[in-house]
Amino acid sequence: MGAIMLQGTGSDVGKSVLVAGLCRALRLRGHNVRPFKPQNMSNNAAVTVDGGEIGRAQALQAIACGVPAHTDMNPVLLKPQADRSSQLIVHGQVRGTLGSGNFRAARGALLDEVLESYHRLRGQCDIVVVEGAGSPAEINLRAGDIANMGFARAADVPVILVGDIDRGGVIAAVVGTRAVLDAADAAMIRGFLINKFRGDLSLFEDGYRQIAERSGWRGFGVVPWLNAVARLPSEDAVVLERPVASIEAPIVIACPVLPRISNFDDLDPLKLEPAVDLRMIGPGQPIPGDAALVILPGSKATIADMRAMVEQGWDIDIRAHHRRGGAVLGLCGGYQMLGRTIRDPDGIEGSVREINGLGLLEVDTILVGAKTLEQVRGRALTADFHGYEMHMGRTEGPGCARPFAILGNKPDGAISPDGRVMGSYVHGLLASTQLRAALLQRIGATSAKADYDRSVEDSLDTLAAHLERHCDIDAMVALARGENK
Repeated sequence: MGAIMLQGTGSDVGKSVLVAGLCRALRLRGHNVRPFKPQNMSNNAAVTVDGGEIGRAQALQAIACGVPAHTDMNPVLLKPQADRSSQLIVHGQVRGTLGSGNFRAARGALLDEVLESYHRLRGQCDIVVVEGAGSPAEINLRAGDIANMGFARAADVPVILVGDIDRGGVIAAVVGTRAVLDAADAAMIRGFLINKFRGDLSLFEDGYRQIAERSGWRGFGVVPWLNAVARLPSEDAVVLERPVASIEAPIVIACPVLPRISNFDDLDPLKLEPAVDLRMIGPGQPIPGDAALVILPGSKATIADMRAMVEQGWDIDIRAHHRRGGAVLGLCGGYQMLGRTIRDPDGIEGSVREINGLGLLEVDTILVGAKTLEQVRGRALTADFHGYEMHMGRTEGPGCARPFAILGNKPDGAISPDGRVMGSYVHGLLASTQLRAALLQRIGATSAKADYDRSVEDSLDTLAAHLERHCDIDAMVALARGENK
């Protein structure tokens, strides 16, 4: 049938969530749908059925479509690992590192591979819903662009521009985007969509009309704020920068937010537990003394994040927490930090070749070898689970004789002799209802035993119904078919 693309007036305007909701709405209408994002930049990723990795948002969008995640859904993924460099993932596999000096030239050369993935998806479905990255208004980045107008024009995909009214200035954001685009790029945009509205919709009727008049684009709707979105996994670390009020719950679980934190959606299932007060600890804040459990999530640059932990004094807090009888769980990079040493002889992460870990597990990590990307099933804490591995490096030592989990016949991770320090390479563990309940029982909490996967599905259905009420989806489908060009 065709395709449609959502681009934004800026980052974090809600494109990923809107694409997921639109995918689910179209699926419920009986369409065979696929999501697509030409280029993504995120350290939250997922392992695909074909053994690669893509951005977490595209994995969620695949769930919305009711199909397995595939590397064609996000052919180019950039994973920041230092201030001026990113790991380059193409079709799910590591291809090298991009720095600020070679970024534009390298990404422009990837357009053919992006189009190959897109056309393969087009051949599998009725409609492809495409998500842009950042904003087309960043005209300083237009040369070599493959994420927004560079892709839209090459693939001839019509665009709807999304504006975020919650951050203010949405009229200027939409109309201003129209003003800075060249004529050929502006011609790709067929309309606009206003997202995250709070309050009385009638108060924005005049503003909505003025955007249409000043831009020359038609409106596809105003989407009110939806709390159910908070139950969906996020791939953008900007959500961690927002203050979150502590809730009244008896068990505190703390997670330090390190600079290169990755796959922090591993913690999302804990939000379903009424007994848990999950606190994301930002720079300058101590690890709470009343925490029952500290979780160290994944990291895109384990050595750099270990240095940051020491600079923040969190290493002292965590060791004191353990001495007081508290529990610690490390996932992937967090597991590596729990060990005695982390070595990087080949400089995979940067110039620092070795650093001491927290020393809470008798293991040592060496960052060598190919990247492990694998969906797994196993058993830990007397509970079955499924998840995925996504890491570079090998962890060995006496502590591995007490594995955290068994993956088929293979041991994974380690548990300290006192049973209070646990580490694993597996992401997604806490989505397992029984494993989450077993972990909470260890720290004196009772689990509500909510089904996390069901919660995600229900939230997608709620989001789809919300978009059906507030957006002209019939007109979007017609646009994708080429009827409104």
